[in-house]
Amino acid sequence: MNAQRISVIGAGAWGTALANAAALAGRDVMIWGRDAAEITAMASTRENTKRLPGIKLHPHVTPVTTLTKAVDADALLIAVPAQTVRQVTQDLAAFVKPGTPLIITAKGIERDSGLFLSDIVAAVAPRSVPCVLSGPSFADDVARGLPTAVVLATENETLAQSLAQALSSPRFRVYHGTDLRGVEIGGAAKNVLAIAAGIVEGSGLGESAQAALTARGFAELQRFAGAYGGKPETLMGLSGLGDLILTCGSLKSRNFAFGHDLGRGATVAEAGGGKLAEGVFTAHILVTMARARGVAMPIAEAVDAVLTGTMSVGNVVDALMTRPLKAE
Repeated sequence: MNAQRISVIGAGAWGTALANAAALAGRDVMIWGRDAAEITAMASTRENTKRLPGIKLHPHVTPVTTLTKAVDADALLIAVPAQTVRQVTQDLAAFVKPGTPLIITAKGIERDSGLFLSDIVAAVAPRSVPCVLSGPSFADDVARGLPTAVVLATENETLAQSLAQALSSPRFRVYHGTDLRGVEIGGAAKNVLAIAAGIVEGSGLGESAQAALTARGFAELQRFAGAYGGKPETLMGLSGLGDLILTCGSLKSRNFAFGHDLGRGATVAEAGGGKLAEGVFTAHILVTMARARGVAMPIAEAVDAVLTGTMSVGNVVDALMTRPLKAE
């Protein structure tokens, strides 16, 4: 397909960064957000001063206040939080042209239903083509044009390749694949594990503990993905191992920062400073889904226990370290 016109639905930091990335790839880009005043200000100042200050919009990015105008594009990047994907997709479903790729860029699982985001898009906007974009990437890095590699998956390999080519530039490399489920699981599950990694760091448990947590967390991610149809090789790539490495060791990760605050003694209400940490919403449903398929995820369960207040940080660390010994 000729994806020359790209629209970004969602004008947060990530949506703004993706709009700039698509424009750098030579696309004509529109960006839409619910707050019309913010969008109008972006059009005037050529900057998202609230979400991504100091970074100018690319000249080929056009902020628009009307959703019906925004959906008039060859492909849509859905850059909204995971728990709002359903509502936003419902809002645009009636206006989307048949066969339009809806590229989900959020990383999560709908907590009320246990549905993966691609399944929500398929059900709510059946005329569209669900796609997922994921991988190790911070909005600030992408917006500043720092080298970044991600992966885009959809079931049609030709379409996946075409979209990857349309969004790629010398500073934003997009790989492609058909393992839609594996890519979205990698992005969703690693958020929960990043909270655990942040707890370890914030608690001052040391680098050895951090390495062990990341390695065993990756084993959990692989088991879960396998139980829900993800391919092992996908999880060894950018959306699994790559994203886990990035988010389990940097305070630029909202999930890691949230866990770091918990490890330093903050309450769940205080942690993260009010910033969205997708793993908080994903943890309980991830654990519930894992149990339904008989998948052992003790680290994810520990995060869920802390978030729900059933165990303290100190208690879950002791519980993990004293689990029965077994072969790796």
